[in-house]
Amino acid sequence: MSEQIKPNHIGRKISRIRELRDMKQEALAQALGLSQQTVSAIENSETIDDEKLTEVAKALGVNTEAIKNFTNENMINYTNNFYDNSFTNGINGMFNPSHCTFNPIDKVVELFERMLQAEKEKVEFLEKLLKEK
Repeated sequence: MSEQIKPNHIGRKISRIRELRDMKQEALAQALGLSQQTVSAIENSETIDDEKLTEVAKALGVNTEAIKNFTNENMINYTNNFYDNSFTNGINGMFNPSHCTFNPIDKVVELFERMLQAEKEKVEFLEKLLKEK
């Protein structure tokens, strides 16, 4: 006898999002002011009232629509797009780690200029000490 899984099982979606957030049932229970057993019961429920869903979403750091529309397939697609595109495209293409916004050679030159200035000040100080003797 096979058990058919309903695609809109809110409790399973909550459980999966909690796991993806690396959160234990106990932590979610504490954030909600509930017992771990109550969180387990919520995660085993096919439906949940909107008020409780809002509380759970807030504790998980997501919105209610994210829970309602969550699917493993969407998560896989999101993850793939994140790793494939976000660092190269960024927000409107503004962030790209291969496009450095500063020149490392300029930083080295600045460092040597500061070191040279410090050496000049040290020489002046030592010359002043010699003249006083």
